[in-house]
Amino acid sequence: MTDFRVGIDLGGTKTEVILLNGKSQELFRTRIPTVRDDYPATLRDIASLVAQAEAAAGQNHLPVGIGIPGTVSRKTGFVKNANSTWLNGQPFQRDLSAFLQRDVKVTNDANCLAVSEATDGAGRGYEMVFAGILGTGCGAGIAYKGAPLVGPNGLAGEWGHNPLPWTSEAELTARPCYCGKAGCMETFLSGTGLCRSYQLATGEQVKGHDIVERAAQGEAIAQRVLANYYDQLARGLATVINSLDPDVIVLGGGASNIAAIYTEVPKLLPNYVFGRECDTPIVQAVHGDSSGVRGAAWLNPIA
Repeated sequence: MTDFRVGIDLGGTKTEVILLNGKSQELFRTRIPTVRDDYPATLRDIASLVAQAEAAAGQNHLPVGIGIPGTVSRKTGFVKNANSTWLNGQPFQRDLSAFLQRDVKVTNDANCLAVSEATDGAGRGYEMVFAGILGTGCGAGIAYKGAPLVGPNGLAGEWGHNPLPWTSEAELTARPCYCGKAGCMETFLSGTGLCRSYQLATGEQVKGHDIVERAAQGEAIAQRVLANYYDQLARGLATVINSLDPDVIVLGGGASNIAAIYTEVPKLLPNYVFGRECDTPIVQAVHGDSSGVRGAAWLNPIA
């Protein structure tokens, strides 16, 4: 039984591989640009990265896990909901397992974040970990006892495509979402949503870190936009707590770097959590951008 694990993070712009040992130590890592709109080339590139990791380990046929920006349908075995659209409708897990001549674990990249942080990150020691991504989009994954909780539809944790609760109809309608609906939490809580809020208030397009900087310099509109964002995030997370009541909530993605989230949102949560009390820790992911590829490696736990 080997202690080595190979993880692959298949992203829209880069594909990354990591080799971990049983002590969570990184022994090898490299990345290549993701080839787009070419499914056979995607399989070949992943196989090449796995071979490089195995060469670094000096062993063959290592366990492989992979995170993708979509999910594998339990009903059909095909990928669905992937923004890397050339994966959709493909039997990716079956094809890659045949290509590598071993069983390959495949799950959503947000689930990989949850598994990574539950294994050796900010969620370590907690039984139920909810890991939310506040990035370009707004997704999430759930890890229970270190394993991803996926669900029969592959949608466990997809909180971003529910409407933001306790929000006026006018505000919801003003936030169209790419999924075809309006007012999804993603359109408020993602980094993109935060920037949209500032644009709606000022007519100016700026980046999220600029909003934070302007607020720190005393700009009243930026301060108001951020205060609203903290309240919106508290409302969104309250729905998670009211339905799942996880032991810890871990946040990743670019907007998770806003330090005030971890002081302001906990103060607001009792306003929305049923019973008007909340002890759920809200913490930032330890491994940051590395969580996805590390979590993919940990999809094959050490027996």
